[in-house]
Amino acid sequence: MKMTRLVVQLPKNLKAKLDAERKRGTTAAGLIRHLLEQHFNSRKVT
Repeated sequence: MKMTRLVVQLPKNLKAKLDAERKRGTTAAGLIRHLLEQHFNSRKVT
């Protein structure tokens, strides 16, 4: 699958939470990709 980059601005409080997840081993890209897939997959069902 060919990938493309996306630049997103976040409020500082969300960035801090994202950084905390990074310390637990979750990458920002992986988390965002997972959430987007979850969102779009749920829309197909409804």
